[in-house]
Amino acid sequence: MSDNQRHAIVLGGSIAGLTAARALRDSFDRVTVFDRDTLPDGAAHRRGVPQAEHGHGLLARGRAVLEELFPGLVDELAELGAIPLDIQRDVVWIFGDRPAPRVASGLAGLSISRALLEAGLRRRVAALPGVTILDGHEATGLTFDGARVTGATVRPVGGGEHEVRADLVVDATGRGNRGTTWLAALGFERPAEERIDAGTVYVSRDYRRGPGAADFPAILNAPGGPARPYGGIALGVDGDRWMVTLLGVGPGQAPPTDPDGYLDFAAKLPDPRLHALLASSEPLGDPVRLRLPASVRRRYERLTRLPERLVSIGDALCSFNPAYGQGMTVAVAQAAALGRAAGAGLDGLPRRFYARAARIIDVPWDMSAGGDLAYPFVEGARTRRGEVLNAYVARVQAATGHDAAVARRFLEVTNLMRPPQSLLAPGMLARVLRAQRRSKAQSATSTTSRATATIAQ
Repeated sequence: MSDNQRHAIVLGGSIAGLTAARALRDSFDRVTVFDRDTLPDGAAHRRGVPQAEHGHGLLARGRAVLEELFPGLVDELAELGAIPLDIQRDVVWIFGDRPAPRVASGLAGLSISRALLEAGLRRRVAALPGVTILDGHEATGLTFDGARVTGATVRPVGGGEHEVRADLVVDATGRGNRGTTWLAALGFERPAEERIDAGTVYVSRDYRRGPGAADFPAILNAPGGPARPYGGIALGVDGDRWMVTLLGVGPGQAPPTDPDGYLDFAAKLPDPRLHALLASSEPLGDPVRLRLPASVRRRYERLTRLPERLVSIGDALCSFNPAYGQGMTVAVAQAAALGRAAGAGLDGLPRRFYARAARIIDVPWDMSAGGDLAYPFVEGARTRRGEVLNAYVARVQAATGHDAAVARRFLEVTNLMRPPQSLLAPGMLARVLRAQRRSKAQSATSTTSRATATIAQ
């Protein structure tokens, strides 16, 4: 840079871009964030994030990383209506046919709207010395000197395209990014892509959340595989609202968008509390439908040639099926990893970062891809190992309704606080098997009781 100050630019001002800007500020004198949207002053939806009207999950690992990057952020958001919670004690989880026991787990979560989380991050990032957020600026391409990316071209609304020079460019432009096209234009190979489309449709609606309406701040009915390809969640969030998202997986499973049909769809869920909540709460708008494109993982870490001083992050690197609630957490974990990689120097940064990012992505991608591939109609490579793991995970999910320790371990894994291998520990295997025997015994007792009552009549 001409002023001898190191400058990083971040293309995209959503969760990944904002947290990347914060992480990079430790190693750069100036950081500039460009976003093509006109950014709201507060917690409001914007065109570039259509999924913001639907429920979002911030996993325990995501909250922990955000608190490292932004000390005190959770308390600030709680004052604005977000709900800090213990993920097992406070949330009703239904993975099988019955809810998991609600006991203290030490897993700290946060029930919050996407709009409020982005607003809180924008406020904190904009207050950092040397950081500038420019909205209404669309990235149109990259500048390159033959060895490294030297900046980007941006076009403000109503203005002409111009070049912004930088020592590092971060592509955080989301699912619809043009990063691979830009790479090809510079003479580099596009990364291989893995795609999985579960055909999931989300329909969301907000409801008024009055005091004492429920003894839980959130409830989640997970889809039950091919036998029950639908689910639903309700999150207590800022604005004294319930953000409710119903979802169906595959052909013919989309939730209805008419109010009566929406309520009837909720009645199909295995736990009646979500339906009861909707039936007794005041709607704050019409149901809103969303069909996101396929989940995509771009394998930048496998490229033999990479331009220096350019990295992709967040959905531009890997976009997940939102049903698993992993996207925001993986994005902030990548941002923290990018900050550490930049702190070690800019030479070779892309390759070092992509290696770290791959390790962050591996587990949540395997979990979501494995879950999606459990549906026969989903296209993708299946292996015997994957089939065995899916069968075991189904047993673990069923066991969560009978054993609090199994539920806690499963939540630790899905919240990215423990590796999946911990579900295979001998003690955990024994608990899963015991819970399965208990479930069969209870089912047999229930069947016998129903038969006795029928005979008595």
